[in-house]
Amino acid sequence: MERSIFDGLKVLDCASFIAAPAAATVLSDFGADVIKIEPPGAGDPYRNLPNLPGYPVSPHNYAWMLESRNKKSLALDLAKPEGQQVLRRLTAQADVFITNFPPAVRARLGITYEALAPLNDRLIYASFTGYGEKGEEANKPGFDSNAYWARSGLMDLVRADLDTTPARSVAGMGDHPCAMALYGAIVTALFKRERTGKGSHVSSNLMANGVWASGVLAQAKLCGAQFQERRPRERALNAVTNHYKCRDGRWLILSLLNEERQWPALARCLGREDLVDDPRFATKADRHARSLELIRIFDEIFATRDLAEWRSILDGKGFVFGIVGILDDIPSDRQMIENDVLVPLEDGILTINSPIWVDGSAKVKPGPAPGVGQHSDEILRGAGYDDASIGRLRAAGAVA
Repeated sequence: MERSIFDGLKVLDCASFIAAPAAATVLSDFGADVIKIEPPGAGDPYRNLPNLPGYPVSPHNYAWMLESRNKKSLALDLAKPEGQQVLRRLTAQADVFITNFPPAVRARLGITYEALAPLNDRLIYASFTGYGEKGEEANKPGFDSNAYWARSGLMDLVRADLDTTPARSVAGMGDHPCAMALYGAIVTALFKRERTGKGSHVSSNLMANGVWASGVLAQAKLCGAQFQERRPRERALNAVTNHYKCRDGRWLILSLLNEERQWPALARCLGREDLVDDPRFATKADRHARSLELIRIFDEIFATRDLAEWRSILDGKGFVFGIVGILDDIPSDRQMIENDVLVPLEDGILTINSPIWVDGSAKVKPGPAPGVGQHSDEILRGAGYDDASIGRLRAAGAVA
């Protein structure tokens, strides 16, 4: 049987909400042995996310099954000296330690890089924060809604105009891209370890990833660029890079950058070949100068057919366009299923694959997420604890 890329790699996931644990999930997809460390009792607070007001109601803990597949759970109280000692023993045997505790909390629990690195000179210590490891905001808590989406300018930039209310983010929208950044940092450190034999401290944060995501316009601002007026869809500067509402209320978005060549073909597909010879829209400059007029025409045209009809008409013609997807589309999206974006989990449920594939290296089949402390005894025995020692840890309340 073919070995997975990270077969034998031992990872400690000492994190919660969402980016840092999700980075560990990607490692598990490629075969890493991931131990999820969570507090006894209710466990990781992230388990409760679907119970918060406004979240979809389901008999399945959809958030936990996504972020914690393939992992083993150790219920460990890090506030107790005995719990900290267990973590230190596990760290001495691990390859990767992942945490998103703020620096001050790490110091209080004795799990800083400086405290753990001497136990294992091959350890990759990966830390994730809201606002970075330094400065007055280093210990400031943050979710992707504020540190990634709002702080970076993205929340403001997606507004149609300055009179529109800033747009809310959705759960995990910034966390999952950030998870890939932390995963990349870990893999980079593993490559460095292959060359040097030594581990290292790698880090990432929500704020940095948010600015990276808004990088084109952020860099323009850093260069002192002169920004144009922000315009709503109906007043966009280019009708062929705009979005339109179809008869059934669904939307599609055109992204035609090779406009001079594709304009006649688009007009024919829309059933308005007369537009090609219309002097108002004869050149690209004309079409841009009269974009508001052309948008109104396109609005009338797209409102005559459903989205599925327009997809059939526009597909295969060389146009760059896309549908504005809704969640109802995803379970039956053939392109996602055929490309393993969606993969089977359990009981007929699909789950979302991590967005990396390596030819010739199959991923681990997604397994169920663990219950709180489900693997505590197994993990402790693997770390060298006998039954009597485990009993003492349980009696002390350090392990559950």
